[in-house]
Amino acid sequence: MQAVILAGGLGTRLRPITQTVPKPMVPVAGVPYLEHQLRELARQGVRDIVLLTGYLGEQIEEYFGDGAGLGLALRYSREEHPMGTGGALRLAAGLLDKSFLIIYGDSYLPIDYPDVLTALNRSTAAAVVVVYDNRLGDTSVQSNIDVDTHGFVARYEKGGEGLTYVEAGVLAFRQEVVDLITPGRVVSLEKEIFPQLISRRALLAYPTQQRFYDIGTPDRLRAIEALLTQ
Repeated sequence: MQAVILAGGLGTRLRPITQTVPKPMVPVAGVPYLEHQLRELARQGVRDIVLLTGYLGEQIEEYFGDGAGLGLALRYSREEHPMGTGGALRLAAGLLDKSFLIIYGDSYLPIDYPDVLTALNRSTAAAVVVVYDNRLGDTSVQSNIDVDTHGFVARYEKGGEGLTYVEAGVLAFRQEVVDLITPGRVVSLEKEIFPQLISRRALLAYPTQQRFYDIGTPDRLRAIEALLTQ
């Protein structure tokens, strides 16, 4: 079982911290944030990890190396300039399994990761997106997903009206989704690939009641620090 972590973001909202440290390496509860994600994957038996790095990516590679210290097998694909979430994934195509997990490098969602991939493999969908019921309003993130009566994503729109769910930072893809991405271009999964999948009714929603956290802003960073120091 393979997981791909999108770890190349600039982290502009966390400056000045991220002027010298890549966002996944921001300290949280005494260690780089990315270490919490990797330890959770190792705990669940997901050991084949591909890290998509970019900005200051050499710090990630030097710190974690081949992952043996965490009981993992880490490989890297580093973008030389920002390629977007889709472009970074396409750059790593040669490292990817026929189906794999994707985890955003700034999100924390301790759910059953293998079950997300199982949901994909048991379905006719090309991709699965984990969604959190956002009606409690406890994430400070705007809802962006509507799900139809058959469990497929019907709409993806940041800040749209009448939306109940929010993308929670975990997905599962088949290789065919990577093939939709034009090589060498800057591509956003959310803006360019999700609409294609939704139009084909090929993006399955995986609802969770587990609240997700992220380190996207100083306030959210403090919230996850409190969680992981309990």
